[in-house]
Amino acid sequence: MAGAAILERGQATSQAASGESEKRRQILEGARQVFMASGFDGASMGEIAKAANVSKGTLYVYFDSKEALFEALTTEAKAGLAENLFRLDEDDPDVRAVLTRLGTSYLAMMARPEHVSIIRMVIGACEKFPRFGQAFYEAGPACGVERLKAYIEAQVSAGRLRAADTDLAAKHFLQLCQAGMLTRLLFNAGAAPDEAEIRHRVAEAVRVFYAGYGPDAAR
Repeated sequence: MAGAAILERGQATSQAASGESEKRRQILEGARQVFMASGFDGASMGEIAKAANVSKGTLYVYFDSKEALFEALTTEAKAGLAENLFRLDEDDPDVRAVLTRLGTSYLAMMARPEHVSIIRMVIGACEKFPRFGQAFYEAGPACGVERLKAYIEAQVSAGRLRAADTDLAAKHFLQLCQAGMLTRLLFNAGAAPDEAEIRHRVAEAVRVFYAGYGPDAAR
């Protein structure tokens, strides 16, 4: 009987946690819709509660301010993307193939309209709230660079790439891939890249990266 009671309590706790997690996701989705439409300054907690289909009281249980909600929305989305995108196998010896897969996924993600909109929102808000920009950078770009750096370091140790500033090498590769593309999209100065453009960009990025960091590259 005692074991059954403990099991029931555990199931109830799990169900409650799951419900809270679902409610939190519901709020974040409502916030995403409002922030995308109105920007940080134009959004209100009342509008967010309405979009999320929750009461303002419930909203404040999860997030005590618009600032906390905005920071959670932008950093969690970016952290999730970085975690999934930069899942690199340091033991994979086919460096060109690894970089090609990463570059292709990276550009496809960077070009997504919702991703571009989030970056615009953060840029618009971080002058007033500098921690938004710092948190967003650390959750996404810095995390991705750190993971790519670790992969490059493993390949340097294995002799597949030449010894170099691996942090800078990781940044070089990512910048070679997007090379002005993000700027174009942020200013709405052109269309998102199609598959052909992405393939071309990544192939050229890998070629140039190897010219600088390949095992036979000039020092």
